[in-house]
Amino acid sequence: MSEYQYYEFLAIDRPLDARQQRELRALSTRARITSTRLVNTYHWGDFKGDPRLLMARYFDAFLYLANWGTRQLMLRLPTSLLDLEVASRYCASDSACAWSAGDQVIVELTSEKEDGGWEEGPEDSLSSIIAVRSELAGGDRRLLYLAWLLSLDAGELLENELEPAVPPGLATLSAALQSFVEFLRLDEDLLSVAAEASKPLERIEPSAAELTGWVTRLPAEEKDALLARLASGEHRLGMELARRFRGERDGSEDEMGGRTAAELQDAARGHREQRARLAAKHRAQEQAQQEHAQAAVRERHLVALARRQDQAWEQVYAAIGTRQPARYDEAVELLGDLRMVSERERRLEAFDRRLVALRQQHSKKQSLLQRLERAGLGAGPSDVQREQR
Repeated sequence: MSEYQYYEFLAIDRPLDARQQRELRALSTRARITSTRLVNTYHWGDFKGDPRLLMARYFDAFLYLANWGTRQLMLRLPTSLLDLEVASRYCASDSACAWSAGDQVIVELTSEKEDGGWEEGPEDSLSSIIAVRSELAGGDRRLLYLAWLLSLDAGELLENELEPAVPPGLATLSAALQSFVEFLRLDEDLLSVAAEASKPLERIEPSAAELTGWVTRLPAEEKDALLARLASGEHRLGMELARRFRGERDGSEDEMGGRTAAELQDAARGHREQRARLAAKHRAQEQAQQEHAQAAVRERHLVALARRQDQAWEQVYAAIGTRQPARYDEAVELLGDLRMVSERERRLEAFDRRLVALRQQHSKKQSLLQRLERAGLGAGPSDVQREQR
């Protein structure tokens, strides 16, 4: 299998200016570079840039995949939208980590699993995943919890380590979060058992009435400060306020979960085994239904054949007369069915006499005789005696 690497960077909050684009072009003459995006693929060689440094300096999102199994995702958010301490509660391993770059927090997630028979899919790009950044900016911690599960799935946590706070809505992931799960190949059984402790997702976005009531209760000085920031064109203010509102509305989300890493792994193993048993039972039921249907078709065929045995024998002789191997197979199959009908009607001796006559008539056709032998339609002891007379 040939080598394949894919790099994709996005600039979301601020577009790249001409100088920055020239700086990036110096790293790669082949990359597709615009004011908001850098994309490059490699079938040999490597990208010269350091994704961490590029994220710190230029970009807000990064996706990487290689066909040998490595997959990586980075998201950058201002500290006003994502607190490093909060992110670090969930991301503190090789597979999931968080670090600061000036007034930005970068979450870095990596999956190392072999991709047998890998084929590029629609989930293998930022377009299907990038909405998780806005969800995270708005205070939705499901991505952070999934990052913690990624560390657990990679075996990087101590058995007695308690899970962090379990956010609501793990059982009903958004489309972007589902793409995130698929891209990083998070264990679905682990996610299922983790979601059992997750409250139902009520509503992430506040209603107009809720927001109005919340804003009304803010101190006048704070309202003035917010209006001044809005007038100055702070494009992130809306997300910041939504994050703050949600935190106050939903209460504290900082309490640790009640399960250990080992308990979750054990529960995932049990879930996987139960799923396998149910799948095996379902396959067995489907197989039984197919066999029953095939048996019914077979029975109707034999009943119909019993009514037209003479015509069927004519078909056998006609097929043999063509001297075509494929038609020999057709004749032998039909003879097997005629034998079964004769057994049912207790007229097997009459069938054997006709079969012996057929074999004698075509005794020089070795290909036909071999097929008859393989189908159990060879000459039995009594038939041999008849043939020798």
